[in-house]
Amino acid sequence: MPYQPFLSMAEETRYDIDLLCNYFGTGFETTAQRLATLQRPGLTGVPFSFIRTDRAGNISKRQSSTAFHFARSGGSCPLWVVHRAFETPNRITRQVAAMPDGHAYLWIGRFVQGTAKSWGTPRKEFAVGLGCDISEADRIVYADALNLDTSAATPIGPGCTVCPRENCPQRALPQADRPIQVSLNRTAEHSYSTF
Repeated sequence: MPYQPFLSMAEETRYDIDLLCNYFGTGFETTAQRLATLQRPGLTGVPFSFIRTDRAGNISKRQSSTAFHFARSGGSCPLWVVHRAFETPNRITRQVAAMPDGHAYLWIGRFVQGTAKSWGTPRKEFAVGLGCDISEADRIVYADALNLDTSAATPIGPGCTVCPRENCPQRALPQADRPIQVSLNRTAEHSYSTF
């Protein structure tokens, strides 16, 4: 995937990863990661963030040319499209997502598998995500026919332990350094309610 031919084809196809894979003979993960590297001065592509995560939210690859905040520990946000990608094999899933700092992004996610080893041996399974600032979305084919209004964006965070969103319906871990409110006599609306 030489820099200039790859960038030219990416711009021509509006960053259609499947077309780029077919043209360059590469896999989805490799092609998505290459798109996140197109930031050569004077010859830049769309600034992307790239991520690879497992089902538990552990991030094994990350690369960013945007202001996106990746989780450093404790897994990633359960509301993020990369987790939905596990439910939709062989299909790209799209999402407009907003971070607590007000930045909004167009994200795509896709499930990828490692090579088969032998019968009964599980394959490695990951979700790959590629995102760009919402201001760049019109350059991307995945924005077509998608509501890009940030008021309709899915509210996501940098990971449960550091996320400031108090009433998240999918909080998997309590916020760090916040006392948890526990009542044995009622069912809470949200996990890990704080004082």
